[in-house]
Amino acid sequence: MQIRPNPLLSAVAAPPIAEAQGWIAGRTFPADRPLIDLAQAVPGYPPPPPLTDHLARLVAEPATARYTEIEGLDPLRSALAADIGAVYGAPVPAERVIVTAGCNQAFCLATMALAGSGDEVILPLPYYFNHQMWLDMLGIRAVHLPFRPDRGGVPDPETAAGLIGPRTRAIVLVTPNNPTGAVYPPDVIADFYQLAKARGVALILDETYRDFLPEDGPPHALFADPDWGGTLVHLYSFSKTYCLTGYRVGALVCGPELGAEVAKAMDCVAICAPRIGQEAALYGLRALGDWRRDNRETMRRRLAALHEAFAPGDPGGDRGSNRPGYELVSAGAYFAYLRHPFAGRPAREVARRLAAEQNLLCLPGSMFGPDQEDYLRLAFANVPAEAMPAVASRLADSLKAS
Repeated sequence: MQIRPNPLLSAVAAPPIAEAQGWIAGRTFPADRPLIDLAQAVPGYPPPPPLTDHLARLVAEPATARYTEIEGLDPLRSALAADIGAVYGAPVPAERVIVTAGCNQAFCLATMALAGSGDEVILPLPYYFNHQMWLDMLGIRAVHLPFRPDRGGVPDPETAAGLIGPRTRAIVLVTPNNPTGAVYPPDVIADFYQLAKARGVALILDETYRDFLPEDGPPHALFADPDWGGTLVHLYSFSKTYCLTGYRVGALVCGPELGAEVAKAMDCVAICAPRIGQEAALYGLRALGDWRRDNRETMRRRLAALHEAFAPGDPGGDRGSNRPGYELVSAGAYFAYLRHPFAGRPAREVARRLAAEQNLLCLPGSMFGPDQEDYLRLAFANVPAEAMPAVASRLADSLKAS
């Protein structure tokens, strides 16, 4: 008799990135048409040498191999609290910060602390697939908030209000969004916050990409509310900011009651976030302010180049000849969301053909939830600005090949 896995996990599809990578496995690409990989959201540059040199010195210290406090290193919690205060213009106590093994774990711990099997969480479409996967694993029902391409991918609070029921425990927002790149305006975030507060549910606000906003200024003013801890659960990641994806370090910021429950779960699943990642994040906050700002500007230039590549031109002139024929629905931070021009054709088929025929790897919208067959996600963060015209040109070529 064979062992039987948990049926909740068995029913969850495998992570989709590996599937997309399989479309190009074993292939070689010519020098005049190299692979452009737009599939996975990873920085296109390494951590700075001062950071890696700092970590190399720390590895020799015995303390680096030991546990930290469950909630994370106190200096890191204080440094992140100060950083949040500077970005959002409102003080946040260090004891409200819990350091996690990446932002994925922050989401997992938050939802585990908020909801149980049979409860509901409102999840906007298209969703970050790991969020859906985790809720399914816990037996929590994801109630999908419809995608609004007419709003540039920004979800509608009024529609969300109609989805709240007696089992609703939280509303999830990701801004800047993965997969759409949409940046939610402060007034929309405020409306969701007031809705959640009035209805007694949590607002889980995943701001993994807030260091790559296209404009300066606070993303929202929620921390200015003295009672924010009763509603807001703020998630953050150091992974993209300091190129630490493999070090697994993120954070969760919440009220003390929820924080106590999160710490229980953390003690069981990891005891603490990896110490070396915490040390890296602390060094980044203390010493890499200029480097962080330079990378923000790099991403802004890539975003501007992407918009230029998709801008309409004179159809009879050179400027219009390479425009791709794909609609740019939304873009920001690391991502762009496109409506492909092949009506009725599954998004996976479109994406696979782009990989096979154009050496352009991206993800189909169908990997991010139902009713997304008309869309593709481009993760452009690891593509230099000067390569954006080639992305548009290859998309245009796909129309000729269809």
